[in-house]
Amino acid sequence: MDTSTHKVSLTDIFLTFATIGLTGFGGGMAIVALVERICVREKKWISSEEFLHGLAFGQILGPFSLNVCTFTGHHLRGIRGGIVAAFGFILPSFLLVSILSWFYFTYNKLPQLQAALKGTNPVIIGLIVVVAIDMGRKQIKGVHGPLMVTAAFCASVFLKLNAAWILLGAAFWSLCSSYYRRRLS
Repeated sequence: MDTSTHKVSLTDIFLTFATIGLTGFGGGMAIVALVERICVREKKWISSEEFLHGLAFGQILGPFSLNVCTFTGHHLRGIRGGIVAAFGFILPSFLLVSILSWFYFTYNKLPQLQAALKGTNPVIIGLIVVVAIDMGRKQIKGVHGPLMVTAAFCASVFLKLNAAWILLGAAFWSLCSSYYRRRLS
């Protein structure tokens, strides 16, 4: 669907993000991967580049999976679309977490529940790695891309820098590089 010629309905936005909120397990990057698959690849509501810009903004501002949903909804229908996407995304999680919290605090001593919860951790980490590799293949281009990935990784792992500082540094680097290239031409 091309959003430039056909306006996506608020109902479609709500149902899509409610489905993502209901079926998206693993938080963070697992949700982002699901939003990317549905909104970028399947529905073609937003380009891959615009989606990554929304992801970058979302990293700066807090809970980035919610922010990516809000950004995408806003891209489709403005402020109302952003609010509807956010509400649709949050509602199933709120309801499920409320029910699961009750269940957990009622039955948390059961060894079967403890074993089931421990078994999901490696799967979630695996999903995050798959998403990172997939996004990297599409977006890391040229000489500067791998250098920036390495620098961001090192800044995060070894220097323990916050993602916001890393993103601001990357933006500054890109602006300086662009300015330098324009001056040379």
